[in-house]
Amino acid sequence: MDKVLERIGLARIVPVVVMSREDGAGKLAGALTRAGLAVAEVTFRTGAAERVIAGMASEEPEMLLGAGTVTTVDQVKAAVEAGAKFIVSPGLSRTVVEYCIKREIPVIPGVATPTDIMAALDLGLEVVKFFPAEAIGGLDYLRAITAPFPTMRFIPTGGIDESNLMSYLRHPRVFACGGSWMVKQDLIEGGRFEEITRLARGTVSLIKAG
Repeated sequence: MDKVLERIGLARIVPVVVMSREDGAGKLAGALTRAGLAVAEVTFRTGAAERVIAGMASEEPEMLLGAGTVTTVDQVKAAVEAGAKFIVSPGLSRTVVEYCIKREIPVIPGVATPTDIMAALDLGLEVVKFFPAEAIGGLDYLRAITAPFPTMRFIPTGGIDESNLMSYLRHPRVFACGGSWMVKQDLIEGGRFEEITRLARGTVSLIKAG
């Protein structure tokens, strides 16, 4: 397995970051790293994503940064140039996935149906995003959908927080989970980085306790 994916699997959790401006990007990177969580996915839901990735990478060069909500090849190019080491998409775009594969960029597309998973397998992928996890049936649906695909691993994202995180992570086919409760926009915009460190540290402790 790719070393970047291995690091995600070891972390078990990927904070999903949405920032409308790059102010505080470096402080956010430091807050997560201090908590022992040196990984994050910065979403392209805002025009600041590229600058946020660059700011976080500059502050914490060893941090594993990814770009999320990526839907085009141009976004892949911008993200990688800014310092992203992996790409996450809300759905499965063959164009985006094939571009990443050809350039050895780890890519984690979103899936919601057996057809999506079969398309991912056809492309040679080992790990996919299960999205939006809670909205499409949660853990019960995940248990059902994984059964026919014993080689695929999943990163559930969407509606996951500290209340259900461990239920997902205990599923043998769950590789990691994505969530935003540690890095909510109001915490970032309010400069509450100590609170972010506290929440992230608590999540790390929860995962270690099993």
